[in-house]
Amino acid sequence: MQSLEAKDIEAIRKQFPIFQGKEDFIYLDTAATAHKPKCVMEACEKCYAQQYATVHRSVYGLAMEATSTYERVRQRVCAFLHASSPEEIVFTKSTTEAINLVARSLGSTVLTPGSEVLISLTEHHSNIVPWQWICKERGAELKVIPITSTGELDREALEELLTERTKIVSIAHIANTTGTVHPIEYIAKAAHKKGAVVLVDGAQSASHMPVDVQKMGCDFFTFSGHKAYGPTGIGVLFGRLPLLKAMPPYQGGGDMIEEVTFEQSTFQPPPLRFEAGTPPISQVFGLNAAIEFIESVGRERIAAWENRLLQYAMQKLMKIPGLRIVGTSAHKGAIISFTVEEAHPLDLATLLDAKGVALRSGHMCAQPTLQHFGLSSLLRVSFGIYNTLPEIDRFVFLLEQAINVLKSGLIRV
Repeated sequence: MQSLEAKDIEAIRKQFPIFQGKEDFIYLDTAATAHKPKCVMEACEKCYAQQYATVHRSVYGLAMEATSTYERVRQRVCAFLHASSPEEIVFTKSTTEAINLVARSLGSTVLTPGSEVLISLTEHHSNIVPWQWICKERGAELKVIPITSTGELDREALEELLTERTKIVSIAHIANTTGTVHPIEYIAKAAHKKGAVVLVDGAQSASHMPVDVQKMGCDFFTFSGHKAYGPTGIGVLFGRLPLLKAMPPYQGGGDMIEEVTFEQSTFQPPPLRFEAGTPPISQVFGLNAAIEFIESVGRERIAAWENRLLQYAMQKLMKIPGLRIVGTSAHKGAIISFTVEEAHPLDLATLLDAKGVALRSGHMCAQPTLQHFGLSSLLRVSFGIYNTLPEIDRFVFLLEQAINVLKSGLIRV
């Protein structure tokens, strides 16, 4: 495998219209949402201009062709995740919807009073709130795996928390605050020994590293198109087919039914039973282009380049007096969260924005994680395939300037 070099990244950047003519624009918020290459925009436009028709419903030629294309994307996603069958791929509108689907559908069948759901301390709100709701409804208990000072899971605590009462373990592949890459294979093996099923929130991993759901041993895996260089409004849920077949539909409506009378209804087999209503057709076509783009670069090469960016940025940031990095695990995705003494994250983000630097400030939709570290807000930089080493140099220079301005009292933002 030939590694990516600076000239390769410059060629890749030219595929992203957002960066053209904006030499001073530095985008460091890919963990929130990724920008889109031109091929994705063209795929969505082509869908509406030449291919658009409703799918799974009509026999006229354009609709049949749209349905065929739609299902070919399902096959591509199956290969992208190394699932066993396209029937295991459900299209949703987001990672959030996919987690809610599993919480509601699976939770209503396996959770009983006294049973437990296990999540980690580093979860996004989308992987907390749905479990809170279903646990409260079913009389189950939500338990939390603690973390170490570096942001890694406490394995001893995990082993103690996993019992025969544990029915579901739901955990992020990469934590969106600390950047920690959690040991999914280990977690899945440990959970399965107790008879629990495992859901992996792959929102921060699917486009940044190779993903093999069979090798990981997870029962569910989900990611969002917009974080994978694709459109908004499209997400993916992988679920092992026996589990999907046993789960009731999450929503009712068109296309997920076999037969409807006023007395009762019967439902399609998976995945269609979980895709009620007219699906996000153009977004699915755009997701296909996004996956083609990712595969054209290669996820192993993407992971290597982003790790190079990560290590370079970590070294630079750690030299800044008063800067504290939150999450220093040896196994990190391309995410760095940090705080600076005597400088509020919002003030720094505002000053950096004035210089063309886009990065995240706030609680990262992970308030319990921040509370654990004694924080209510922090700054986060996160990298994509389009970021460069010189961008990191400029960002660090501008960050130091902003810190000095705030500490000198010359400005109050």
